Amino acid sequence: MTSALRFEIDQRCHSTGARAGRVHTVHGTFDTPAFMPVGTRGTIKGLTPDQIEATGTQILLNNAYHLMLRPGADLVGRRGGVHEFMRWHRPILTDSGGYQAFSMADINDIDDDGVTFRSIIDGARIRLTPERAIEVQNELGADIIMAFDDCPPSVDSANDPAARNGPARRIPPIRSKRKEGDHAVRRRLAHERTVRWLQRCRAAHRRPAEQSLFGIVQGGLDLELRAEAVEAICNIELPGYAIGGVAVGEGPDLIGRVVEFTAPRMPADKPRYLMGVGYERDIVRAVRAGVDMFDCVLPTRNGRSATAFTRYGRLQLRNASHREDDSVLEAGCPCYTCVNGFSRAYLRHLFLAGEMLGPILVSLHNIQHFQRLMLDIRRAIREDAWSWLMSAWPVTSPDSESGQLDAGSPTTP
Repeated sequence: MTSALRFEIDQRCHSTGARAGRVHTVHGTFDTPAFMPVGTRGTIKGLTPDQIEATGTQILLNNAYHLMLRPGADLVGRRGGVHEFMRWHRPILTDSGGYQAFSMADINDIDDDGVTFRSIIDGARIRLTPERAIEVQNELGADIIMAFDDCPPSVDSANDPAARNGPARRIPPIRSKRKEGDHAVRRRLAHERTVRWLQRCRAAHRRPAEQSLFGIVQGGLDLELRAEAVEAICNIELPGYAIGGVAVGEGPDLIGRVVEFTAPRMPADKPRYLMGVGYERDIVRAVRAGVDMFDCVLPTRNGRSATAFTRYGRLQLRNASHREDDSVLEAGCPCYTCVNGFSRAYLRHLFLAGEMLGPILVSLHNIQHFQRLMLDIRRAIREDAWSWLMSAWPVTSPDSESGQLDAGSPTTP
């Protein structure tokens, strides 16, 4: 398969599996390790393309499921694809829509051929197969497109206390036409489907000279199954590969264990993408294991709910402690919000008053926070300076709870 993607590794860390480089696509280049903000419906809520670019963002993610439902992938395709449609002329990655079809629909039925679900727009029944998922992404025209996979819960949340205490993101039970038995059987079935569906995705891909198809490694927390999945998925020649099925209910230690086992087994000359992660400490741990790409809704979803990220932890701006706080979100931060002196007191006022400027300003800060982190991670790789990174970014410490700041906590580097 001819590839539209070229991956260069400039620096490998001497003490870890981390590497720094860049990915070249038809719509430009992005540095790795890279963080992709999520623009679900062809927009990062409240922000213009120029504002997003000013945060240091070089690539972002669109959601094929939502764009398929509204306005329709064919409509976007007739207007030149997602780049022209949203006026973002840098690289874009689209997911396949599989996760949303499994987790977000009110009713869904999965079988060996695909998923049938009800539209969240109008309730219509829609069929999504590997071929249709690729057709949608071919019409959308993103630089990197994801294979259609079967993403099961990584843990049995009904029986595992760690799952109940982990991240809030959940995948509900799937209504299947086939009796799938216990959780281990479900994981095995998902793995086998994912391999078969990847082969179908590859055969259906019509734009390999412009768009790069990535396969997804599943397997949940079963490391033996993960090893089997790496071998099966990565033996299918593709421009890049992803780790899926983590950050779907398990805590950070389990996420790290799976990633540290899986990433080094993936091809060393291809980009490795960890889907849906996440918090700063999880990103650093995954980078050290050899992961190159990340995406997460955290910066913007939290920004819209009055939560700001800093290198010391999170700020809950609705807290009364910020009522008369004239400090910026983080001293020394180069984001638009901090450079222009918007105070915590003012931001708190915006949220309490229901003004749209509050979510905009905090989202801008949060995205730049994660892009600053990636810059410093790349520096740590080049200089093998992980102790410096932990000192400069306390929130990345393995002991960090990524919690909120107290009113008296430090705000300067």
